[in-house]
Formats: sequence, structure tokens, C-alpha cells
Amino acid sequence: MAETVITVQGSYDSFHPAERATVTVTVGFEGPERSSVVAGTTQGTTALVAGIAARHDPSHGPVTWYSTDRIRVWSNRPFNDKGEQKPLVHHASTTTRVKFRDFDDLAVWVERAAAHRGVRIDGIEWALTAQTKQGAIGAARTRAVEEARRKAETYAGALGLGDLRCVAVADPGMLGDNTTSTSGGGQAMFSRAAKAEAGGLAFTPEDIAVSATVDARFVAG
Repeated sequence: MAETVITVQGSYDSFHPAERATVTVTVGFEGPERSSVVAGTTQGTTALVAGIAARHDPSHGPVTWYSTDRIRVWSNRPFNDKGEQKPLVHHASTTTRVKFRDFDDLAVWVERAAAHRGVRIDGIEWALTAQTKQGAIGAARTRAVEEARRKAETYAGALGLGDLRCVAVADPGMLGDNTTSTSGGGQAMFSRAAKAEAGGLAFTPEDIAVSATVDARFVAG
């Protein structure tokens, strides 16, 4: 009896509480005097980094990692609403990224840092540790393969076929049949949320979704 080919796609999503938060902070000033703009940015950055360094402990936190870019300095001549060119304006800025494992300390630090002149909080990225992420992706891939097999078994049963055997498993679109998918073999998607509460700022990160999708080919007699 001829075998029937069954090609399916399996997917799985899991959700995990965030373990790390990376904050991006800009320190910058602008004004007519280049020296004062550069000095203000340098002093502000030095004070910001000093507060971060005091919290830095790679193993226990609250800050596990940080980095600061070199100072950027540039100038431009803006125009007023009449189209007239105004005097030269100088700008200077630095960008610092800080990774926190303690979200309570993160909230306190962000609230205090944002109150200083020239400081702008550009965003917070929530993430899992590398170890947790790899384990979650591996588990999601396993569950996606199981889902693909269950789907193939359903199709085979509906056709009255038995002896189901898997002959190929691949990342989406790699079975050579021009199938495509918007999901990869395993990926983490990050989301964030924050809220202000009485007594200060508090962050409530949404769970991180880890997804996996596989294509699989089976034959059944």
C-alpha cells in the first residue's frame, strides 16, 4: 500500500517572569558655550556612573553589568519660525546602559536619576538570564515537536491511516516545500510595563514569552 505524506507545523508558547532589566540612560546638555556644555555632560555622567558603580556586583547585584559610551559633541545653527538662522548651539551627550537584577532597587534608582538635570531615561528592556532563556527555548522546541506529532496523528486518524513515522523535522521553511512562517525555531519576545504607586515608582514587567515553531514531515500507511 502506498504511503501518504503528512506535513505539519507545530508551535508552543511559554511565559516566564523577567529576571533582568537593562536601562538606557542619556546624559546631555546644550547651549551657546561648548566648554560649559561638555563640562556639564561630563560631570553629570561621572556622577551617574559613580552611583551605578556603587551598586555593581556581577554575581549578586543589584547591578550586574553596565557600560558608558564616549561623549558625543556636535553643533548646529537652528532656524526660528521666521526662517532666520539663530546663533550656534552646542550639544553633548553620553549613553549609559545598566543591567539590574533587583527590580525594587531599579525603581528607586530610576526615580532618583531622572530627577537630575540633563538625565533622560530612554527605555527599559526586560529579559531572562542566558541560562533560563536557553532552557526555556529548548523546552519550547520539544513541546513544538510534540504538538506537530499530535497534529499528524489527528490527520492520519481522520484518513484511516496507521504506522505513522516521522521522516523530517526542521526550522520553519526549511523542508524545501516553500512553506513559510513568521516564527523562528525558538525566540524570546520582550514586553514591558511600569506603574507609579504611592510611595514611589514601581515596575511591573509582563511575563516574557518564549516561542518555538517547527515543521515536520511524516509518512503513514
